[in-house]
Amino acid sequence: MDGGTLSSIGELARHTGLSVKTIRFYSDRGIVAPAGRTPAGYRRYAPDAVARLALVRTLRELGLGLDVIRRVVDQELTLGEVAAEHAAALDVQISVLRLRRAVLTAAAEREPTPKEMELMHQLATLSAAERRHMIDDFLDAVFEGLHSGSHAAARRSMTPELPDNPTDDQVRAWVELAELSLDPDFRATARRLAEDHAGSLPEGAARRPRPDVVAVARDVVAPAVACGIRADSPQADPVVAALTARCALVHGRTDDAGLHTWLLHRLEAASDPRRDEYFQLLALINDWPAPEPLAPLVEWSVAALRVRAAR
Repeated sequence: MDGGTLSSIGELARHTGLSVKTIRFYSDRGIVAPAGRTPAGYRRYAPDAVARLALVRTLRELGLGLDVIRRVVDQELTLGEVAAEHAAALDVQISVLRLRRAVLTAAAEREPTPKEMELMHQLATLSAAERRHMIDDFLDAVFEGLHSGSHAAARRSMTPELPDNPTDDQVRAWVELAELSLDPDFRATARRLAEDHAGSLPEGAARRPRPDVVAVARDVVAPAVACGIRADSPQADPVVAALTARCALVHGRTDDAGLHTWLLHRLEAASDPRRDEYFQLLALINDWPAPEPLAPLVEWSVAALRVRAAR
């Protein structure tokens, strides 16, 4: 095309690779207006029409709407402004698509019922405020009425904070943790553990946090489990003795049959594998280091205490 020569739609089509129909459509929308018409009424376009159409094609391929494109080519909006707004809109779409993919991936792994699928989708699409309300409801059920600084800290340590741009794994973990927090049986188990801990605290205002029986069992029993010592073997006797002695010392009790029964009850309540599951999911959501599974250590301790109680 010569610098001052007006072009027909057919010539524009050959230079741009767009169809005549498409160029006519853009022309009718005022995006690439003709510079004039022939006596017979045919449209003619100025030399800059090729560049304008190339820009229009690029912006359409990027997903921009025609109204926005018209404002860009008319210089009502800068390309930078449009790019920033469109990038923000794409972020929202990407977030939604990631969410849908995470839910579908989790569904494929679990083969849920239609009702469970609906719940998974609802849980995944909660707003940040709705997520907070749901978790607060769960933690209220666990800790309400248990006035202790240690319980306040435990509550904070059990609170998931899904980031603004979560990964697929974090979304799936959130859905699973949310389902777990809604499980009445798991809520009851978590409540029992909190009540047991509160009941073991000393009377008076000067309550000092101290390790619970699970933490004591973890420290005392872990080496034996790592070495492959069986809970019912004679080699486990000194480990069990150390466990009961340590718990007696920490909780201000006498190391006798009563303490053994109390300790067995506490550990049995803590042996629910869903406890580990909750904290594994929590760590993934909050991007914390994965915690050590405690269920194997608790189960070993329970088995060891039961064997010796039966002797």
